[in-house]
Amino acid sequence: MPYIQGEDRDQFTLTPMCLDNYIEPDSICRVIAAYVNSLDMIALGFKYAQTKDTGRPPHDPASMLTLYLYGYLNRIRSSRRLEAETHRNVEVMWLMEKLTPDDKTISEFRRNNADALKAVFRAFSIWCAEQGLYGKELAAVDGTKIRANSSRKNIHTQSLTQKQLEAVEKKIGEYMAVLEKNDAEGELEYDISAEAVRAALVRLNEKKSELEGYLQQIEKNDGVEVSTVDPDCRLMKQGGDGRNLDACYNVQTVVDEKHKLIVDFEVTNCPDDKGGLVAMTESAKEIMGIQEVVALGDKGYYDGEDISKCEANGTTCLAPKMLSGRNTPNPLYSQENFRYDKERDCYICPKEQLIPYRGTKTRKRANGKVVEVKVYRDSNVCKNCPMHQECTKEKYGRTLTRSPWQDTLDIVDARLQMPACRELLSKRSQIVEHPFGTTKHGWGFRDYLCRGKRSVTGEQSMVFLAYNFRRVFNILKGNGKDLMAAFS
Repeated sequence: MPYIQGEDRDQFTLTPMCLDNYIEPDSICRVIAAYVNSLDMIALGFKYAQTKDTGRPPHDPASMLTLYLYGYLNRIRSSRRLEAETHRNVEVMWLMEKLTPDDKTISEFRRNNADALKAVFRAFSIWCAEQGLYGKELAAVDGTKIRANSSRKNIHTQSLTQKQLEAVEKKIGEYMAVLEKNDAEGELEYDISAEAVRAALVRLNEKKSELEGYLQQIEKNDGVEVSTVDPDCRLMKQGGDGRNLDACYNVQTVVDEKHKLIVDFEVTNCPDDKGGLVAMTESAKEIMGIQEVVALGDKGYYDGEDISKCEANGTTCLAPKMLSGRNTPNPLYSQENFRYDKERDCYICPKEQLIPYRGTKTRKRANGKVVEVKVYRDSNVCKNCPMHQECTKEKYGRTLTRSPWQDTLDIVDARLQMPACRELLSKRSQIVEHPFGTTKHGWGFRDYLCRGKRSVTGEQSMVFLAYNFRRVFNILKGNGKDLMAAFS
């Protein structure tokens, strides 16, 4: 039985000469072009959005934006690969009108327009809000670690650098001892020349000076590590506890529940989620044009100061409690099991003993802010308690502290006792993990090509814009809407 036959490669054919005939009427390329043409490139701040009367004409930033958006939608973000697409991909030829910028021009566009790319993402989010694509009632906040374009070996922490300096100084001492022995005995213990030892000492002293410079810089920056390749990235754990440290950025996102669309994001070099809840929810409310929203977060967002700010600004927070008392000998006597009596301003322990208020003390938070916390203690009660050894390791009894935001946290804790709120919180991972699963694991965007927080933000803008654009395309197309008309 013969195979399916193709056409003879030497046969002349009357193929259409118009590029438009190669693009399907409902192709996403046409939607990309319609969307980019609807943007005000000058207002968004793109370089070369306004041309000069003299000099060599630049590439139209709108044309370059279509190239990048198409590339990220199709998992192509390397400037060299994008250049190759302009020569062989018919859809890219149609988008670029057969222009073929070189890879340096393509790369420079992303580097020079990082702020403008973030503005494009935000403009698209506002457009989604106007189109009713956000539910505007329930949003989830989360962060994810993405590897920087650097190695963890290029990041110097205070403790690691100190150890390296001690090792170098020890090695210098060993080489100096070899030279002194050589001077005393006239020969070296090892089969190595004195010149080689002196050359090694020069290199070691250079390394010592370098490490001492890092330590001085770390001390000047209040203990913040020094990154020599990408100055803004930091050492972070990826994927939770127990994972190796790597040079990363922490990307905070807020996702609307209706269509799992990303409302806004922020690239930070803070390894934890402190402050992210306030920043993300306030930005989301501004973009969606609302005053109130229910925000879902994991344990990393259980912070009294952040939750208090959110609650005061109209955000109803649902976040599981961060358990304390890890050093308590018996978990049954952790502070969560002590009841607070607001009227008498005291705590009641599991053995129904009253622990009164004794005063305040200052405590420095991880962000450097100093706050006053209330102290509760009664050494006489604890001294005679038969469960003293189970409750605390302190000789004079248990000491409890209460932060100035604990009243708000008590409200949040009580809220999570309601079945309806627990059901809402169970949706958190379904909402906010969807973009991460798609972009990181489905599309493979697990590390950055750019360096520096500003450039990385521009690159992340294209990743999340492509994600939102693809979802909106599928949603509107599934509902039978005219996609080109939607951007007119």
